[in-house]
Amino acid sequence: MTLATLSPAEARAAIDAGARLIDIRGADEHARERIPGAINVPLDRICDLPCDGRPIVFHCKAGMRTAGNAAQLAAAAGDTRAYILEGGIDAWRGAGQATLADRAQPLEIMRQVQITAGALVLAGVLLGLFVAPGFFGLSAFVGGGLMFAGVTGWCGMANLLRIMPWNRRAAA
Repeated sequence: MTLATLSPAEARAAIDAGARLIDIRGADEHARERIPGAINVPLDRICDLPCDGRPIVFHCKAGMRTAGNAAQLAAAAGDTRAYILEGGIDAWRGAGQATLADRAQPLEIMRQVQITAGALVLAGVLLGLFVAPGFFGLSAFVGGGLMFAGVTGWCGMANLLRIMPWNRRAAA
């Protein structure tokens, strides 16, 4: 099933008329920046979505997750009218609508993985070129780990970063 999309202005009007705004991003993303009044129900827990008969507007960061999971979102909404915020929170912010940003919250885990993996690969290449060729193994190890994460859906680096002290502040 395809859900209708709403522009940020149309979504604002729907929310003002009583629609609920549901943020399907992870708790770490929601804690870092959110639309005021949005309820965080991550995609992996969308089956727990409370339905009270009011229309629902789903949003993510850029609209890709909501569009790609429209059938699952429609099923979770049941008989309730449901929509997707076109372009997600990025479009909302771009249209001049208010967001609440808490830059004291840690970066999203996947961004941390990207930064860490990139730094380790770069370090392995530079050390391999200028110190000893054995350091190229570090880049190969990180590349293999990323491939494993892509194939299995389990990322050891993300799990390790998640327990680091700076990530304990994220809202649950």
